[in-house]
Amino acid sequence: MAERGARESKDLLTRLADAGEDAIQKLGDVPGGRRVLETVNGMRERVDELQRRVRGLDELEKRVAALERKVAAGETRAAPKRTTTRKASPTPRTPTQKDS
Repeated sequence: MAERGARESKDLLTRLADAGEDAIQKLGDVPGGRRVLETVNGMRERVDELQRRVRGLDELEKRVAALERKVAAGETRAAPKRTTTRKASPTPRTPTQKDS
């Protein structure tokens, strides 16, 4: 019974794919149809690029979540403290015999 259902759905999907191909071919013959097809193909390329970028965002979100957990747990290393050192003031000269 499950095999019959899979066969019927495959037939249905095959018929839908064939109907879609026929519709695309007919659309190419209609005036202005070629322009519509070019637009659809351009949209497909943009959607593919968008998917690649979104996958990159998933990785960044994982990294941010890991960093947030570290901060919440207090596991971050402290930034090195900057100390300001004052220059030693020049020692006042004491008059010597030559200076007098």
